Amino acid sequence: MATYSEYLDSKPLPKRGWRRIRRHLPRFSVLFMTLLLIAVVLWPYVVVSVPTGQVGVLWYRLIGFDPYCMCLVRGTVLDPREIREEGLHLIMPWNKLYLYDLRLQSVTQTYNAISKDGVSMSVQVSIRYQLQHNSVAVLHKFIGPDYFATVISPEIGSQTRQVIAQYTAEEVYTSREAIQAEIHDSGQKALGASLNKLVQPEAMEQPDPKHYNDFLQSAIQLLDTLVLSIELPPAIVAAINRQTEQYYQIQEYKFRVEREAQESKRKQIEANGIAAFQRTVSQGISESYLRWRGIEATLALAQSPNAKIVIFGTNKDGLPLILGNVDTPPGSGITPQPPANGAAPPSGAPPAPSDKSSSGAPAPGGSNDADKVGQSSGNAPLASDAAPPGASGANGMSDFEAILSRLYSPFRATDSGPPADTGAPPKP
Repeated sequence: MATYSEYLDSKPLPKRGWRRIRRHLPRFSVLFMTLLLIAVVLWPYVVVSVPTGQVGVLWYRLIGFDPYCMCLVRGTVLDPREIREEGLHLIMPWNKLYLYDLRLQSVTQTYNAISKDGVSMSVQVSIRYQLQHNSVAVLHKFIGPDYFATVISPEIGSQTRQVIAQYTAEEVYTSREAIQAEIHDSGQKALGASLNKLVQPEAMEQPDPKHYNDFLQSAIQLLDTLVLSIELPPAIVAAINRQTEQYYQIQEYKFRVEREAQESKRKQIEANGIAAFQRTVSQGISESYLRWRGIEATLALAQSPNAKIVIFGTNKDGLPLILGNVDTPPGSGITPQPPANGAAPPSGAPPAPSDKSSSGAPAPGGSNDADKVGQSSGNAPLASDAAPPGASGANGMSDFEAILSRLYSPFRATDSGPPADTGAPPKP
């Protein structure tokens, strides 16, 4: 029999519950690992997350229970109340949840079309559409997730070709807004009419299948169809550009004609003003006024320091014709004078003026006013006095020769060179 000290030295015995756990721990470990593996494998099929802007359509592989109608259903659940909204949802792993995007979607498509005049072109259209919430289940059952490729794109392409066929190539090139508006309106009507024919009530395992007849008519909301580009053949584009250029040139010519017409009116008004001015001025100008202005001009020319030749006229005004700068540089003011002792003038020099008393009488039958011709240089007085009547004919002839020599002396002076020195300086 063990003593008391032996009981004190021995270890305490384990409890019965812990011993049982230790005995079944390997089994529990295997079971836990199995359940964990099953959860990991079935998690994507059991737990479904619906993202923002999307809804889920539930499909029962076997028979399921619909709590809204308190009935058993199978296949696609068409009731809008059974559509799964955003968030986390638990479903049976043998069922499936299909996701549909309710947000605005945009797809760009390119279609080949032929215009009214037979021109082939390429039209790029941007289609913007949106799905309706209550019609998603019916759309999934009779059309499917690939509804754009099977319904929207072919229908919009057909309507685009029909609209383009109503316009010529030039009208298509310039009527983009009207074309895209017609494509949108006709496309929306065609989608509603064609989608509604796809509903088959006899294929629905629902309590009230006829209730879903009109769901597809408004399942797809076509917001707009934007025509991004229209590509015509290069030859057609060049011809349209040339036609447009000619049109604007015609407009330019019209504006030019209008401008010239206005310019003609302006010139006519200006001519009328000048004519009126001339009539007004001509009434205040008389012969005496013109004679006075001529005398003032003659005096102004005679008082100038430049050398000049004055030829007196024979008309009633007697105004001289002045030719200046013949042989004397301008501004010199030096006029050669004949010698005081009566010696002959140097060669090339103009002869001295004859005495007024030696001039001959005027020829019979002539005018009373004799021709006055003289030369004035610097501040010398003008030779404008007429010869007194009663002079002899020989003296008249000598005066005539003296006048001719005075007229031609400048030209001879330029040819013969400077005059020889006679010993007597010329008078200033």
